[in-house]
Amino acid sequence: MTPDTTDEDLREALALGAETVPGTWSDPVPLSHRPKLPGFPTHVFPNWLAQYVAAVAEETQTPPDLAGTLALSVLAAAAGGRSVVQVRGRWREPTNLFAVVALGPANRKSAVFSAMTGPLYEAEKLLVAEAAGRIVEAELTAKMAQEAADKAAAKAASADGPEKDGLVAEAIGLAQAAESLTVPPRPRLLADDATPEVIATLLAEQGGRLAVMSAEGGIFDIIAGRYSGTANMEVFLKGHAGDRLRVDRRSREEYVDAPALTMGLAVQPAVLEDIGKNRGFDGRGLLARFLYALPESLVGYRKISPEPVPAPVAARYEHNVTALTLSLAGWTDPAVLQLTADADGALKVFEHRIEPQLRAKGGRLGHVGKWAGKLIGVTARIAGLLHLAEHLDGAYGKPISAATMTAAIGLGDYFTDHALTVFDLMGADATQARARTLLEALAANGWESVSRRDLFAKLSRSEFPTVADLEPAVALLEEHGYLRIETPPRTGKRGRPPAPRYRIHPQVREGQV
Repeated sequence: MTPDTTDEDLREALALGAETVPGTWSDPVPLSHRPKLPGFPTHVFPNWLAQYVAAVAEETQTPPDLAGTLALSVLAAAAGGRSVVQVRGRWREPTNLFAVVALGPANRKSAVFSAMTGPLYEAEKLLVAEAAGRIVEAELTAKMAQEAADKAAAKAASADGPEKDGLVAEAIGLAQAAESLTVPPRPRLLADDATPEVIATLLAEQGGRLAVMSAEGGIFDIIAGRYSGTANMEVFLKGHAGDRLRVDRRSREEYVDAPALTMGLAVQPAVLEDIGKNRGFDGRGLLARFLYALPESLVGYRKISPEPVPAPVAARYEHNVTALTLSLAGWTDPAVLQLTADADGALKVFEHRIEPQLRAKGGRLGHVGKWAGKLIGVTARIAGLLHLAEHLDGAYGKPISAATMTAAIGLGDYFTDHALTVFDLMGADATQARARTLLEALAANGWESVSRRDLFAKLSRSEFPTVADLEPAVALLEEHGYLRIETPPRTGKRGRPPAPRYRIHPQVREGQV
């Protein structure tokens, strides 16, 4: 064997009955090692959006990841509940997103938030102004109808004789007519750190569309029930997936058939560490619904006099976001965005690449399977948003191109790399914790090699209830170079194949890790 021998060469040699194994090892990669994460691929955006994201990042001296991730949230706020991506068959993806950027203090998150979300507030003002007349008319009509019903009821109550039945019937008819009248709500696109109950009510009022945008992490405290005493995640879980939501109002019960809730948050990394300790978030799958960005802080390396955002670039961004929001605001049935055959082919290639990575044993994404299992769907959502941004006029009349899908896949890869590190930061990865326990056991016993049965016997049943719970942690240690899995050759006899043995890195045996 040579220093270049791979694990696959090792397994093949052992299967052939080789008497020796590679005698050299590379230094193991620490379990806490965080690889350098990729920068935000701003180039995947349409030109008008890419220019603005880059300009905001320059002016505020912040990583482009912050403005770029918020740009996706802004597009989702404009299009969520008003468009869906027709993937294939009955598979449709809504175009709302949950996204969170983690950056430390003094990174000017509020300034970037203001720059990115400003057009949404402007669009909201325009929608309110446009609806004002209709709201006043509806309020007056409803008031007059209720007064007429009340008068009719009073008249019927005081009547006697043969005319009473007719007056009662008239009063009932007027009461039913008054009850059927509704006053349209004041248009609302955005909410801040509102309670789940308020968010559910707003979703019902706004036809299923709402965006929660905040430069703080307080919303996680609210979801966890810090103020109510009880965690309430239903509106967030169903609002992301588009599942029917029941809303209990004071006077009646309502259903939102296809809620589309968008969340765009910027928090400090410590907030992610804290929510990672709340097993309710992970157990219900809330953490699996977010796109994560963990850029490097520029504090200490910022320019003192950066270039401001060029006025034409800012004006074009504000106009385009406002126009997109207003153009979709009136849609009751969502616009259906189709894929070209080539776009569908690109997505299938991505699916083929990701699927093996989801395996619990040895898969790169197996330990974050809840999150990674949604990656293909969220990539389709991103493709729909990029398509709308690329074709601001009549995007629903054009199919999503292969180039747009490829751009969305690039963002999917970016968010995957960041999610792996964020889940490690949150400590929400049970496999990581078990791998550390396993490494401690290997170091304590000083084995050169050990059978799976003997290793399992040394471990706590509370942390490793079954042998199956051992395997993902072993696979992670093998990936990091702490051990090698030896597969003994078959003897030719019937029955189960020989159980694997684990050859341990010398540094582990010598207590150097």
